[in-house]
Amino acid sequence: MDLFEHSRQEQIRREAPLAARMRPRTLDEFVGQGHIVGEGRLLRRAVEADRLFSSLIFWGPPGIGKTTLAMIVANTTASHFETISAVLAGVADLRRIIQEAKERRGMYGRRTILLVDEIHRWNRAQQDALLPHVEDGTIVLIGATTENPYFEVIAPLVSRSRVFQFKPLTDDEVKMVLRHALSDPERGYGARAVLMDDDALVHLVNIAGGDARAALDALE
Repeated sequence: MDLFEHSRQEQIRREAPLAARMRPRTLDEFVGQGHIVGEGRLLRRAVEADRLFSSLIFWGPPGIGKTTLAMIVANTTASHFETISAVLAGVADLRRIIQEAKERRGMYGRRTILLVDEIHRWNRAQQDALLPHVEDGTIVLIGATTENPYFEVIAPLVSRSRVFQFKPLTDDEVKMVLRHALSDPERGYGARAVLMDDDALVHLVNIAGGDARAALDALE
């Protein structure tokens, strides 16, 4: 990356929405879902040891950390990481990723982890196209969905994955997210003279309904 490209990327990061700028980068920054990634939990140990071998399905309402946790895996793992949106990508995109994953595995012995966001948007044929490559280990799948995967994801994929159900953040957890955004001088508002009284903070928490992204959007 040359200096011009680096400068452009830095500008894009600075101008991104607050919720994007404040996205946690490590498990220690991640707020909520203690039943999944709390100290000593199986998934946390697997991520920290970079020993994620089985596919995962993250299920829960929007704005509570499904994609964020997948991106933390991406930042932690030595495996190659790909991400696609089931809303925008089709079988042709999947075939390209699988072919590259096969070549990477054959030439370098490097695994590929694939995040499919909104995986429930893929029809059965599209999900079927992924199945054999999950079975043979070419792809380690992380599927993120707001819909019940036991109804919206084909049974063979579900049976080969560990399903983790995400919960809305508690009021205290949303407050923690907002206070971090207010105090962070680099990505949030810590370098600005922003004053927020307790009633205003409680109001933002109440309208967020356990959704960290909604809370940060309201703060912004």
